[in-house]
Amino acid sequence: MPDRMAAALMPPPVRRHPVAPPRPTGPRPRPVPGPPRQEKRQQQEKRPKQKKRDGKRDQPPVRADAMRVTVLIPAHNEAKQITETIASLRRQERPPDHIIVIADNCTDATAAFAQLCGVEIVGTRGNEHKKAGALNQVLDRLLPIFGPDDAVMVMDADSALDPGFIRHGVGYLATGRYAAVGGTFTGKPGGGTVGMFQRNEYARYARDVRRLQGKALVLTGTATIFRAATLQEVVAARREERLPGLPHVYDVRVLTEDNELTLAILHLGFRILCPKECTLTTEVMPTWRELAQQRLRWKRGALENLVDYGWTPITRPYWGRQLLSLLGILVITAYLLSLAYSAVYLGGIQLSPVWGGITVIFMVERVVTVRQRGPAQMAIAATIVVEMIFDVFLQIVQARAFWQAAWRKERKW
Repeated sequence: MPDRMAAALMPPPVRRHPVAPPRPTGPRPRPVPGPPRQEKRQQQEKRPKQKKRDGKRDQPPVRADAMRVTVLIPAHNEAKQITETIASLRRQERPPDHIIVIADNCTDATAAFAQLCGVEIVGTRGNEHKKAGALNQVLDRLLPIFGPDDAVMVMDADSALDPGFIRHGVGYLATGRYAAVGGTFTGKPGGGTVGMFQRNEYARYARDVRRLQGKALVLTGTATIFRAATLQEVVAARREERLPGLPHVYDVRVLTEDNELTLAILHLGFRILCPKECTLTTEVMPTWRELAQQRLRWKRGALENLVDYGWTPITRPYWGRQLLSLLGILVITAYLLSLAYSAVYLGGIQLSPVWGGITVIFMVERVVTVRQRGPAQMAIAATIVVEMIFDVFLQIVQARAFWQAAWRKERKW
């Protein structure tokens, strides 16, 4: 008979009540006085304060040196950039364990150059969904065999990581506190005036993220490292219809797959981070036309992502930013109309005290936020007129994005 069954059949032990000790006689000792109130307060202040719970979920911590990092690089005709991208991975202080270049409908030498660099090449089959579809084809095969120690890094084929990116990113992921770690980026050289504007813009974005201690709103496609378990849960949640989209990592219906995946991860209760240590450079758009197409896709895609997810505690800050963008369009329009009215009807530009104050604030903000780019860019920003050109351009693109999203115009990449 098994021991546990024998134990169950044994009679219960007889409980013996302990004899209470005799009560002490004589005078009761006086309590020892505690420290005064001020001393108590000082002792309490020295104790480490517990962090307030933010309602987010943790993942099981793992050893950073035990994590396996697989890098996926979706590439469509990126022969000019792919070798630099792979070289930046080879120079990492903590090199990745596996690099896969996803050659998506390439008609140039992207796959040949990548193969010369000694990485694995995977070609897409019948992919009609561009970057998101290419990544899904590979992730659908990899995720089922990945375990808790695996991490997946997705990066653009035109990006180059700074040496400490993966080492620091894996360090944050290994703690279990963060489900994904993204990077902040600067622009590569080139592009003339339009390239200069983008590099200034990227510098301002990186500055904002640093001031917020890495609390970025989007895990950009330029470079992000995910816990494999995070992506596995995204797929499961889509399958169970807790998240929009088909049961893949990326939603192929949207224009901005990286923004949508960020919202998906946040709605699952996870934390994300873009730490100051994870930096990279990325290509800038060389012409105004290409920049307009890129930004229209970004801005409209962000709007449609919010419509898909609706009004939730997660999306409220994002909706607030869209409202600020709309107000920005109205303010810049009123500002330019007031200048035009003054020039045409009053014989010269005469700013009211209100608009004068706004002009000064705008100038100071432009100069301070681009300080990282050096004195020359600060001097250009101080002229206001040059920076105003780019701001008006972005506001026009934003207005067009609002219009297309409102009228449900056909989505185009």
